[in-house]
Amino acid sequence: MKKALTLFAAFALGFTASAQSNVYFTNEITPESLVKIYQALGVEPTGRVALKISTGESSQSNHLRPEFIVDLVNLTNATIVECNTAYGGNRSTTARHLQAIAERGFDQIAEVDIMDAEGVINIPVTDTKWIQHDIVGSHLANYDFMINLAHFKGHAMGGFGGVLKNQSIGVASKSGKAYIHSAGASTTNPWGNNDQDSFLESMAAAAQAVHNYFKQEGKDIVYINVMNNLSVDCDCDGHPAAPQMNDIGILASTDPVALDKACLDLIFNYSSTPGDNAQPLINRINQRHGTHTVEYAEQIGLGTQEYNLIDINTTGLEEFDSQNPSPESLRYNVFSIDGKKVMSNATSLESLPAGVYIINGQKRVISK
Repeated sequence: MKKALTLFAAFALGFTASAQSNVYFTNEITPESLVKIYQALGVEPTGRVALKISTGESSQSNHLRPEFIVDLVNLTNATIVECNTAYGGNRSTTARHLQAIAERGFDQIAEVDIMDAEGVINIPVTDTKWIQHDIVGSHLANYDFMINLAHFKGHAMGGFGGVLKNQSIGVASKSGKAYIHSAGASTTNPWGNNDQDSFLESMAAAAQAVHNYFKQEGKDIVYINVMNNLSVDCDCDGHPAAPQMNDIGILASTDPVALDKACLDLIFNYSSTPGDNAQPLINRINQRHGTHTVEYAEQIGLGTQEYNLIDINTTGLEEFDSQNPSPESLRYNVFSIDGKKVMSNATSLESLPAGVYIINGQKRVISK
C-alpha cells in the first residue's frame, strides 16, 4: 500500500495545508534561469520598478555581478536601488557609494539610485516591540514595485543574509540601519546593542514594514534568493572567507519568510562531503541564532515557514502553472522530529519509514 501523507496537529499549529506558500527552485544559476524563476512567480510589475541588491563592499566581495542580473534588469526596466552603510567602508556616503557602484559596473547596465541621498522617510511598523518605525531612504516613495534580489550567504552579525535582511538593513537608510542594529536605541550608533535577539526581531519588524509598504494598492513586491558563493561572510565584507560548500541554486517566492526558511532548510539538510562542507555556514548561523529572524517574522505575521518547494526545471515555462504545480515538480526537505536531517531537496517521500517528520517546515505524519 502506498504511504499516505497527513497533516499532524493542524489546529494546534495554527496552519492548514493551504497555508503553505509556494517557493520555486532551480539548480541552474545563470542570467536565463534568474529570468525564468522571476517569471514563474506570475506577478507583473507595474509602474516604476526597484531592484534591491547589495552592490558589495569590494571587487572581492561575493555580491551578484552585473552580468548575472542584466537580463532581469532589461526585462523589467528596473532601477537598481541601494542605501548608504552605517559601518563606514566605501559605501558610507553617497559620493563614495556611487563611485564604488561605478567601479563594479552596475551603472553600465541600469540607472542606480542611492535612496537616502536626499534624506529619509519613516514608514510604519506593525510590530513595535523594539522599533517604532522603519527609517528608509526618501526615494523609496518613487517606486511602485520592488524585486528583492538577495545573495543568500552567511553574515557576521545576523548569522545569515537573505531577503529578510536585504529588505530590512538593506532598504533602511544609514540612520535606519543604526536604528535596527541598536533595536531602537540609536540612529547614529549601530554597535551598542548586546542583545542579539532584539536585533534579529528588529530586522523582522523592518522587513515587514517594507513588505506592507509595497502591498498598498497599486504596489507589489517579490523575492529572490541566489544561493551561490556560500561564504560565512556577507557581501558587506570586502575580504570574505572563501566558500567551503558548493552552489545550490536560485529560489523565489512572494513570501519572504517561506523563502528564507526554504534556503535555511537546504543549508541545514545539506549532505556535506570532503571539499564541499556546509558545516561552517551552519555554525555561523547557529552562533548568531540566525534562524530566530525567520521564526519571529512568522510570529508577527509577515509570512509562514511552511512551504511547497517547486522545481521549475521539470517543465517548460510555457507549460508551467504556478497555481497547480505538477506532482513531479515538488521537492521536499525532511527533518526528524528532533531536528536531524533526513532528506534534502528530495523528489519523493515514498522511501520514508512511517513516523512523524518536519517536511518543508510543517509537522506531518507518514503512515502506511
